[in-house]
Amino acid sequence: MDDLKFAVYLGISLVPALVLHEYAHAFVAVRLGDPTAKRWGRLTLNPRPLIDPFGSLILPALALVLVAARGMLLLPVFAYAKPMPVDPTFFKNPRRDMNLVVLAGLLANILLAFLGGLLIRAGVAGELGTFALAWLIVNAFMFGFQLMPVPGLDGAKLLAPFLPPRPREVYVNADQYLVLFILVIFFILSGPLLSIVDTFANVACNLAAGIDCPG
Repeated sequence: MDDLKFAVYLGISLVPALVLHEYAHAFVAVRLGDPTAKRWGRLTLNPRPLIDPFGSLILPALALVLVAARGMLLLPVFAYAKPMPVDPTFFKNPRRDMNLVVLAGLLANILLAFLGGLLIRAGVAGELGTFALAWLIVNAFMFGFQLMPVPGLDGAKLLAPFLPPRPREVYVNADQYLVLFILVIFFILSGPLLSIVDTFANVACNLAAGIDCPG
């Protein structure tokens, strides 16, 4: 029952982790002069416009079922939304401003992780302490996974400007195959790639709470 409860806490934490990550992207884009996200209804705290069937529902549900059944984080509790509509031609400095839009989402998850970390550092126990741990884990893994240089994730958007024009075009256009990349990461190359995600997540956990993310 405790494993099921913890899985529920993780699932609850995942909603604001995803929504605020995407809201931060949209908010910064709009503030920097690109109205596209607002026109497409993405400047919102309503999760409905964000939902990607695989990335927002199937993928996190699989991870949560494994937690409930096995009591272990066999897969990172992670979700992603539909691609954020951004038009860099509206920006005064497209390269810099696009990086700021990407970093805003990552920063949102770090700040959310610190909320859980404050409770953990304060020694809060019981159900609130357990929920704080779940909150910390979700936001740490959202941060860690989004940093992966996989087309469609934030890490790829940060890396793309440093590539030559032709490889950059191919790399950016590959974001339509994100589902395939995620399946490859989880079920074929899970060892080396998920260890990188764990490393990034542990950075967030240590910054926020002074502990490694529980595995």
